[in-house]
Amino acid sequence: MTDAKDDETVAAPGLPAPPPLGASALPAGTYAGRTVLVTGGGSGLGKAIAAEFARLGADLAIVGRTAGRVAAAREELTTVGGTRVAALVCDIREPERLADGFDACEAELGARPDVLVNCAAANFPVPAEELSPDGWRAVVDITLTGTWFTTREFARRHLAAGTPGSVVNVGASYAWTGGPGYAHSAAAKAGVKNLTETLAVEWGPYGIQVNGLVPGLMPHEDLPPDIRANLDRAGRPDDRQPALRVGRPRELGWAATFLASPYARFVSGHTLVVDGANWQRRSLVNEPVVPVRTQLGRGPFPEAGPCGTGGRR
Repeated sequence: MTDAKDDETVAAPGLPAPPPLGASALPAGTYAGRTVLVTGGGSGLGKAIAAEFARLGADLAIVGRTAGRVAAAREELTTVGGTRVAALVCDIREPERLADGFDACEAELGARPDVLVNCAAANFPVPAEELSPDGWRAVVDITLTGTWFTTREFARRHLAAGTPGSVVNVGASYAWTGGPGYAHSAAAKAGVKNLTETLAVEWGPYGIQVNGLVPGLMPHEDLPPDIRANLDRAGRPDDRQPALRVGRPRELGWAATFLASPYARFVSGHTLVVDGANWQRRSLVNEPVVPVRTQLGRGPFPEAGPCGTGGRR
Protein backbone atom coordinates (compact mmCIF):
# COMPACT_ATOMS: atom_id res chain seq x y z
CA MET A 1 0.00 0.00 0.00
CA THR A 2 1.22 3.48 -0.80
CA ASP A 3 0.13 6.96 0.13
CA ALA A 4 0.22 9.94 -2.20
CA LYS A 5 3.59 11.70 -2.23
CA ASP A 6 5.36 9.01 -0.21
CA ASP A 7 8.56 9.88 -2.07
CA GLU A 8 8.46 13.53 -1.00
CA THR A 9 11.62 14.20 1.02
CA VAL A 10 12.47 17.81 0.15
CA ALA A 11 11.90 20.28 2.98
CA ALA A 12 8.99 22.63 2.31
CA PRO A 13 7.08 25.38 4.15
CA GLY A 14 4.02 24.44 6.14
CA LEU A 15 3.59 21.44 8.41
CA PRO A 16 6.34 18.82 7.99
CA ALA A 17 5.65 15.60 6.15
CA PRO A 18 4.68 12.67 8.38
CA PRO A 19 6.94 9.70 9.16
CA PRO A 20 7.18 7.13 6.36
CA LEU A 21 4.52 4.56 5.56
CA GLY A 22 4.92 1.65 7.94
CA ALA A 23 5.96 3.74 10.95
CA SER A 24 3.87 3.73 14.14
CA ALA A 25 3.73 5.63 17.40
CA LEU A 26 2.23 2.65 19.22
CA PRO A 27 4.24 -0.38 20.38
CA ALA A 28 4.48 -3.29 17.97
CA GLY A 29 1.78 -5.83 18.70
CA THR A 30 -0.58 -3.34 20.34
CA TYR A 31 -3.51 -5.10 18.66
CA ALA A 32 -2.17 -8.65 18.73
CA GLY A 33 -4.97 -11.05 19.58
CA ARG A 34 -7.64 -8.43 18.83
CA THR A 35 -10.09 -8.21 15.95
CA VAL A 36 -10.98 -4.99 14.15
CA LEU A 37 -13.99 -4.70 11.84
CA VAL A 38 -13.88 -1.87 9.27
CA THR A 39 -16.88 -0.94 7.16
CA GLY A 40 -15.88 0.59 3.85
CA GLY A 41 -12.53 -1.12 4.36
CA GLY A 42 -12.23 -2.33 0.81
CA SER A 43 -10.92 0.95 -0.59
CA GLY A 44 -9.71 4.46 0.11
CA LEU A 45 -9.42 5.75 3.64
CA GLY A 46 -11.13 2.69 5.11
CA LYS A 47 -8.46 0.43 3.66
CA ALA A 48 -5.71 2.80 4.86
CA ILE A 49 -7.13 2.68 8.39
CA ALA A 50 -7.37 -1.11 8.29
CA ALA A 51 -3.73 -1.32 7.18
CA GLU A 52 -2.50 0.54 10.27
CA PHE A 53 -4.40 -1.82 12.58
CA ALA A 54 -2.88 -4.74 10.67
CA ARG A 55 0.65 -3.37 11.12
CA LEU A 56 -0.01 -3.47 14.88
CA GLY A 57 -1.06 -7.11 14.84
CA ALA A 58 -4.87 -6.97 14.54
CA ASP A 59 -6.98 -9.53 12.74
CA LEU A 60 -9.27 -7.72 10.33
CA ALA A 61 -12.81 -8.05 9.05
CA ILE A 62 -13.32 -5.90 5.95
CA VAL A 63 -16.96 -5.09 5.14
CA GLY A 64 -18.12 -3.85 1.76
CA ARG A 65 -20.87 -4.26 -0.82
CA THR A 66 -18.65 -5.31 -3.73
CA ALA A 67 -17.21 -8.82 -3.54
CA GLY A 68 -14.32 -8.14 -5.90
CA ARG A 69 -13.24 -5.02 -4.04
CA VAL A 70 -13.23 -6.57 -0.57
CA ALA A 71 -11.49 -9.68 -1.91
CA ALA A 72 -8.74 -7.54 -3.45
CA ALA A 73 -8.39 -5.59 -0.20
CA ARG A 74 -8.12 -8.84 1.69
CA GLU A 75 -5.20 -9.97 -0.44
CA GLU A 76 -3.46 -6.62 -0.07
CA LEU A 77 -3.99 -6.29 3.67
CA THR A 78 -2.84 -9.82 4.39
CA THR A 79 0.61 -8.82 3.19
CA VAL A 80 0.74 -5.72 5.39
CA GLY A 81 0.83 -7.27 8.82
CA GLY A 82 0.72 -10.97 8.16
CA THR A 83 -2.57 -11.13 10.07
CA ARG A 84 -5.81 -12.89 9.23
CA VAL A 85 -8.27 -10.91 7.12
CA ALA A 86 -11.92 -11.82 6.59
CA ALA A 87 -13.67 -10.31 3.57
CA LEU A 88 -17.38 -9.79 4.28
CA VAL A 89 -19.85 -8.77 1.57
CA CYS A 90 -22.67 -6.96 3.30
CA ASP A 91 -24.98 -3.97 2.86
CA ILE A 92 -24.89 -2.07 6.15
CA ARG A 93 -28.38 -0.72 5.48
CA GLU A 94 -29.79 -4.21 6.14
CA PRO A 95 -29.70 -5.15 9.85
CA GLU A 96 -30.29 -8.85 9.22
CA ARG A 97 -27.40 -9.03 6.77
CA LEU A 98 -25.23 -7.17 9.25
CA ALA A 99 -25.96 -9.75 11.93
CA ASP A 100 -24.97 -12.46 9.46
CA GLY A 101 -21.76 -10.56 8.75
CA PHE A 102 -20.84 -10.36 12.42
CA ASP A 103 -21.58 -14.09 12.75
CA ALA A 104 -19.31 -14.79 9.77
CA CYS A 105 -16.55 -12.67 11.32
CA GLU A 106 -16.74 -14.62 14.58
CA ALA A 107 -16.80 -17.95 12.74
CA GLU A 108 -13.81 -17.15 10.52
CA LEU A 109 -11.63 -15.27 12.99
CA GLY A 110 -12.76 -16.98 16.17
CA ALA A 111 -13.73 -13.84 18.09
CA ARG A 112 -16.22 -11.01 18.09
CA PRO A 113 -14.72 -7.70 16.91
CA ASP A 114 -13.04 -5.74 19.71
CA VAL A 115 -12.97 -2.57 17.62
CA LEU A 116 -15.45 -1.23 15.08
CA VAL A 117 -14.46 1.45 12.56
CA ASN A 118 -17.43 2.91 10.68
CA CYS A 119 -15.94 4.28 7.47
CA ALA A 120 -18.62 3.33 4.94
CA ALA A 121 -20.33 6.39 3.48
CA ALA A 122 -21.86 7.72 0.28
CA ASN A 123 -21.51 11.17 -1.22
CA PHE A 124 -21.72 13.20 -4.41
CA PRO A 125 -21.81 16.96 -5.04
CA VAL A 126 -25.17 18.42 -6.06
CA PRO A 127 -27.06 21.69 -5.61
CA ALA A 128 -29.63 21.12 -2.87
CA GLU A 129 -32.55 22.01 -5.12
CA GLU A 130 -31.54 19.25 -7.55
CA LEU A 131 -31.13 16.59 -4.86
CA SER A 132 -33.61 13.81 -5.62
CA PRO A 133 -35.43 11.79 -2.94
CA ASP A 134 -33.47 8.70 -3.99
CA GLY A 135 -30.17 10.60 -3.80
CA TRP A 136 -31.02 11.88 -0.33
CA ARG A 137 -32.03 8.42 0.91
CA ALA A 138 -28.97 6.70 -0.53
CA VAL A 139 -26.51 9.01 1.20
CA VAL A 140 -28.34 9.30 4.52
CA ASP A 141 -29.16 5.59 4.69
CA ILE A 142 -25.57 4.50 4.15
CA THR A 143 -23.78 7.26 6.04
CA LEU A 144 -26.04 7.66 9.08
CA THR A 145 -28.49 4.76 9.26
CA GLY A 146 -25.89 2.19 8.23
CA THR A 147 -23.48 3.53 10.84
CA TRP A 148 -26.21 3.20 13.47
CA PHE A 149 -27.18 -0.35 12.47
CA THR A 150 -23.55 -1.49 12.51
CA THR A 151 -22.77 0.20 15.82
CA ARG A 152 -25.91 -1.21 17.42
CA GLU A 153 -25.02 -4.75 16.32
CA PHE A 154 -21.48 -4.34 17.67
CA ALA A 155 -22.69 -2.97 21.01
CA ARG A 156 -25.42 -5.56 21.52
CA ARG A 157 -22.89 -8.36 21.29
CA HIS A 158 -20.55 -6.74 23.79
CA LEU A 159 -23.37 -5.80 26.15
CA ALA A 160 -24.64 -9.39 26.13
CA ALA A 161 -21.15 -10.77 26.76
CA GLY A 162 -20.17 -8.10 29.31
CA THR A 163 -17.01 -7.25 27.37
CA PRO A 164 -15.51 -3.83 26.57
CA GLY A 165 -15.26 -2.46 23.05
CA SER A 166 -14.29 0.59 21.05
CA VAL A 167 -16.07 2.35 18.19
CA VAL A 168 -14.51 4.90 15.84
CA ASN A 169 -16.93 6.73 13.55
CA VAL A 170 -15.41 8.49 10.55
CA GLY A 171 -17.13 11.86 10.17
CA ALA A 172 -16.65 15.13 8.32
CA SER A 173 -15.91 18.70 9.38
CA TYR A 174 -19.06 20.00 7.75
CA ALA A 175 -20.98 18.28 10.54
CA TRP A 176 -20.16 21.53 12.40
CA THR A 177 -20.20 24.05 9.58
CA GLY A 178 -22.67 22.76 7.00
CA GLY A 179 -21.54 21.76 3.52
CA PRO A 180 -22.86 23.70 0.52
CA GLY A 181 -23.18 21.25 -2.35
CA TYR A 182 -23.37 18.35 0.10
CA ALA A 183 -26.62 18.94 2.02
CA HIS A 184 -27.35 15.20 2.22
CA SER A 185 -23.88 14.21 3.43
CA ALA A 186 -23.51 17.15 5.82
CA ALA A 187 -26.83 16.34 7.48
CA ALA A 188 -25.88 12.67 7.78
CA LYS A 189 -22.44 13.41 9.20
CA ALA A 190 -23.96 15.81 11.74
CA GLY A 191 -26.12 12.89 12.81
CA VAL A 192 -23.05 10.65 13.11
CA LYS A 193 -21.33 13.23 15.32
CA ASN A 194 -24.36 13.49 17.59
CA LEU A 195 -24.70 9.71 17.68
CA THR A 196 -21.06 9.44 18.73
CA GLU A 197 -21.60 11.77 21.68
CA THR A 198 -24.88 10.17 22.74
CA LEU A 199 -23.65 6.59 22.66
CA ALA A 200 -20.41 7.43 24.48
CA VAL A 201 -22.53 8.45 27.47
CA GLU A 202 -25.02 5.59 27.22
CA TRP A 203 -22.48 2.82 26.81
CA GLY A 204 -19.57 4.16 28.87
CA PRO A 205 -20.81 2.38 32.02
CA TYR A 206 -20.51 -0.92 30.12
CA GLY A 207 -16.95 -0.34 28.94
CA ILE A 208 -17.72 0.73 25.39
CA GLN A 209 -16.01 3.91 24.22
CA VAL A 210 -17.27 5.76 21.14
CA ASN A 211 -15.24 8.39 19.32
CA GLY A 212 -15.28 10.25 16.03
CA LEU A 213 -12.51 10.82 13.52
CA VAL A 214 -12.62 13.50 10.82
CA PRO A 215 -10.25 13.43 7.84
CA GLY A 216 -9.08 16.48 5.98
CA LEU A 217 -8.18 16.45 2.31
CA MET A 218 -6.32 13.16 1.81
CA PRO A 219 -6.25 12.31 -1.90
CA HIS A 220 -6.10 8.61 -2.71
CA GLU A 221 -6.52 6.33 -5.69
CA ASP A 222 -10.15 5.47 -4.92
CA LEU A 223 -11.63 8.99 -4.96
CA PRO A 224 -14.95 9.05 -6.87
CA PRO A 225 -14.66 10.71 -10.29
CA ASP A 226 -16.89 13.69 -9.38
CA ILE A 227 -14.87 14.43 -6.22
CA ARG A 228 -11.64 14.07 -8.20
CA ALA A 229 -12.99 16.44 -10.86
CA ASN A 230 -13.75 19.07 -8.21
CA LEU A 231 -10.20 18.82 -6.89
CA ASP A 232 -8.78 19.11 -10.38
CA ARG A 233 -10.82 22.26 -11.05
CA ALA A 234 -9.57 23.84 -7.83
CA GLY A 235 -5.93 23.64 -8.89
CA ARG A 236 -2.99 22.78 -6.63
CA PRO A 237 -4.57 21.47 -3.37
CA ASP A 238 -1.48 21.96 -1.19
CA ASP A 239 -1.71 25.74 -1.53
CA ARG A 240 -5.28 25.70 -0.25
CA GLN A 241 -4.45 24.17 3.14
CA PRO A 242 -3.02 26.02 6.17
CA ALA A 243 -0.54 23.15 6.43
CA LEU A 244 0.54 23.90 2.82
CA ARG A 245 0.15 20.21 2.12
CA VAL A 246 -2.61 17.66 1.91
CA GLY A 247 -2.89 14.82 4.40
CA ARG A 248 -1.72 11.26 3.89
CA PRO A 249 -4.22 8.43 4.42
CA ARG A 250 -1.83 6.78 6.88
CA GLU A 251 -2.16 9.83 9.15
CA LEU A 252 -5.85 9.05 9.55
CA GLY A 253 -4.97 5.42 10.23
CA TRP A 254 -2.53 6.40 12.99
CA ALA A 255 -5.22 8.52 14.65
CA ALA A 256 -7.72 5.66 14.50
CA THR A 257 -5.30 3.17 16.06
CA PHE A 258 -4.65 5.60 18.90
CA LEU A 259 -8.33 6.30 19.63
CA ALA A 260 -9.12 2.58 19.89
CA SER A 261 -5.95 1.66 21.80
CA PRO A 262 -5.36 1.02 25.52
CA TYR A 263 -3.64 4.44 25.60
CA ALA A 264 -6.92 6.26 24.91
CA ARG A 265 -9.17 4.47 27.37
CA PHE A 266 -10.34 7.75 28.95
CA VAL A 267 -11.08 9.37 25.59
CA SER A 268 -14.74 8.89 24.69
CA GLY A 269 -17.38 11.06 23.08
CA HIS A 270 -14.64 13.04 21.34
CA THR A 271 -14.24 13.81 17.64
CA LEU A 272 -10.63 14.16 16.52
CA VAL A 273 -10.06 16.24 13.40
CA VAL A 274 -7.01 15.34 11.29
CA ASP A 275 -6.93 18.09 8.69
CA GLY A 276 -4.07 20.49 9.43
CA ALA A 277 -6.52 23.10 10.79
CA ASN A 278 -8.19 23.49 7.41
CA TRP A 279 -11.76 23.54 8.68
CA GLN A 280 -10.92 26.39 11.07
CA ARG A 281 -9.48 28.59 8.35
CA ARG A 282 -10.93 32.08 7.97
CA SER A 283 -9.96 34.96 5.67
CA LEU A 284 -9.41 38.54 6.79
CA VAL A 285 -11.62 39.64 3.92
CA ASN A 286 -14.38 37.36 2.64
CA GLU A 287 -14.10 36.18 -0.94
CA PRO A 288 -16.99 36.93 -3.31
CA VAL A 289 -19.81 34.41 -2.99
CA VAL A 290 -20.02 31.96 -5.89
CA PRO A 291 -23.30 30.02 -5.89
CA VAL A 292 -23.00 26.25 -5.68
CA ARG A 293 -24.76 25.86 -9.03
CA THR A 294 -22.06 27.97 -10.64
CA GLN A 295 -19.26 26.08 -8.90
CA LEU A 296 -20.66 22.80 -10.23
CA GLY A 297 -21.12 24.13 -13.73
CA ARG A 298 -24.92 24.04 -13.63
CA GLY A 299 -27.07 26.40 -15.67
CA PRO A 300 -30.20 28.18 -14.46
CA PHE A 301 -32.70 26.00 -12.62
CA PRO A 302 -35.67 25.25 -14.93
CA GLU A 303 -39.05 26.80 -14.28
CA ALA A 304 -41.30 24.95 -11.88
CA GLY A 305 -43.54 22.33 -13.42
CA PRO A 306 -47.17 21.67 -12.53
CA CYS A 307 -46.21 20.20 -9.15
CA GLY A 308 -43.63 22.84 -8.36
CA THR A 309 -40.83 20.37 -9.06
CA GLY A 310 -38.80 22.39 -11.50
CA GLY A 311 -39.86 20.08 -14.27
CA ARG A 312 -38.71 17.02 -12.29
CA ARG A 313 -40.87 14.55 -10.45
